[in-house]
Amino acid sequence: MTKSQRLGLPFLSAGQAQKELTHNEALLLLDALVHGCCPAAPSNVPPPAPEAGLTYICGDNPVDAWAGHPHHVASYSDNGWRFTNPVEGLELLDRASGRRWHFASGTWSLGIVRASEVRVEGVKVLGTQRPPIANATGGTTIDSEARSTLAQILTALRAHGIIATMG
Repeated sequence: MTKSQRLGLPFLSAGQAQKELTHNEALLLLDALVHGCCPAAPSNVPPPAPEAGLTYICGDNPVDAWAGHPHHVASYSDNGWRFTNPVEGLELLDRASGRRWHFASGTWSLGIVRASEVRVEGVKVLGTQRPPIANATGGTTIDSEARSTLAQILTALRAHGIIATMG
């Protein structure tokens, strides 16, 4: 039986008997992966009572029914566990945190947003990192309170990656 290139969905074949089995299998896989939702972080142990409609992320060293499926997406139906090898860019919503699990370069990461800019109501609020800004020094009139406040602001901007750190 041939499968789709990206998600490995089974194709129907000409003259195939019981086509509904192949079709239903493809629908089950789509149901698990398209806008998929997992209950929490990757785990090595299958849940004792899998919840219908959820997908699970297998950990690095899965055991029991998940053995041999590290990093796979597991979904459960009346016919048992189905495993999908995640493809680059696959995302699943983490129901516990509300953040997204993202699969890239062979690993899952949680809550990392990759973008060139962020806009809110059409206004750019974040973009590429700006060059470093030095802390205030020198001058003929020194206001230590203002310098302290500016230093705290610059430290926060550096910590959030909005401006680069000094060399």
